[in-house]
Order: sequence, then structure tokens, then C-alpha cells
Amino acid sequence: MAGESGLSEGERSVLKLHQHWKTVLRPVLVLALIIAATLAVLLLVPHLVAAVRLGVGAVALVLALVFVAGPLLRWWTTSYELTNRRLRLRAGVLTRRGRDFPLSRISDVSFAQGLLDRMLGCGRLVVESPGEHGQLVLTEIPGVQRVQATLFQLVEDEQARLARETPEPY
Repeated sequence: MAGESGLSEGERSVLKLHQHWKTVLRPVLVLALIIAATLAVLLLVPHLVAAVRLGVGAVALVLALVFVAGPLLRWWTTSYELTNRRLRLRAGVLTRRGRDFPLSRISDVSFAQGLLDRMLGCGRLVVESPGEHGQLVLTEIPGVQRVQATLFQLVEDEQARLARETPEPY
């Protein structure tokens, strides 16, 4: 039976993460650009009618909501959890989506890092399993090498546990 955290009996959380802070860098830069552009219009054209000034502010607010608040909320509400039995993905602002990958079904775990990723300590985690979904690619994973090693060890541990619990045929 699942507990309050959604974990089954005997299951424990090992690692919880969000995407790397690098993911929110673009929305923050866009916000700075929106603010700078809005201030430039309001300060460089000081004799604008009040209705036009309000319109400029409204456009800036809409742009900030679409290009800043949306991506920040998606980043905040997307999480990855590694337990001793599965990899859990949860995402969604207004509606939630979840996907679980049993560790026993994972056949390969690898990572990739570009130069910037190496400097920032993040990367792409690739989890492979047999079946129709085949490959899961998680981007902007902080400490990707540590996560890959942890996931690989958990997969090995889970496969060993299942091998001990499976009765041998007669």
C-alpha cells in the first residue's frame, strides 16, 4: 500500500532533484530585457498619454507572465525522484503528470555533458529500457555523474534483490 509520499511499502527515497538552475537563466534574462525595454520606452518618451503608458505596462506584464512566470513555474513543479525501486518523474503546473520507471526494467544508464554543462556541473541523463518507450532523456540534471552512478548502483541492487526473491523452477 502506498504511503503519503506515494512510496510503496519497503520503498525509500534516495534522491530528489529539479532541473539545474541553468534552466531558469533564460527566463531571468528575458525578464531583465522586458524591464529594460519597458523602462526605456517610458523614460525616453516621457510625454506619452497615461493610457499608452498603461498599455506599455500591460504588454510588459503579459510578456513577463508568458516568457518568465510560465517557464519558472514549469521548472519549479518538475521533479525527479530516485527511490530504491523506481525512477519517478512528476511535472505540471495546473495538472500533474507522473511517470514511473521500475529499476528492474532499466537496462542502461549513461550521461552526456557539453563544455558549459561540465563547467556548471549538470548534463543529460539517458535511461534505457526494453519496450515501446525505450529511451528516456532527462536534460539539465545537476550533478549528472553522481546521479548516473547512483542510479546504476540502485539498478544493480534492485536486480540482485529480485534475483534473490525469485524462486527457482523445479
